[in-house]
Amino acid sequence: MTGREFLNRVSHGQGDLLQAFLDLLQARKVRFCLIGGLAVNAYAEPVVSLDVDVVIASEQIERLIADLRDQFTVEPSSPSINLTSPLSDLRIQLQTDPRYQAFIERATVKEVLGYQLPVARIEDVLQGKIWAATDAARRPSKRQKDLADIARLIEVEPRLRKLLPDSLARQLVPESLTRHLVGR
Repeated sequence: MTGREFLNRVSHGQGDLLQAFLDLLQARKVRFCLIGGLAVNAYAEPVVSLDVDVVIASEQIERLIADLRDQFTVEPSSPSINLTSPLSDLRIQLQTDPRYQAFIERATVKEVLGYQLPVARIEDVLQGKIWAATDAARRPSKRQKDLADIARLIEVEPRLRKLLPDSLARQLVPESLTRHLVGR
């Protein structure tokens, strides 16, 4: 089973909703990159998620929304615009927080579950996860997932630990244990 088939089966997809979204972005020449948990999957062992977090170039988002309404249910939900479809359990979340805009220019194309996607660089993915994990308004269960994603990134790139605020570093596995786990 391919990564695409797996994602579509897990999301109960009646077709490839993610590919339809990507085709629309490509046809409109929209600049974007993947962030969030699926972006973590580009760097670490994959973990299943039904959320596809994307940042779209801010000057292109308004024009894109009208086109998205033809294929998706579009629901603004600060700080994102959520896209859903009855054809899949997949949830595409367009991040509208302006802090993420710079990630687009630094993104590189990577394979994620069989899709070739522009993915925020690992330091930017980590920064997004730090913002999410320290957002007191976010549900505690979501913040725990963000911490797990931060730990996954640090396991593959221990040098990233130095980028963590002390409050988050203390919540993760001690640095000496991290070095032991990755053999460094």
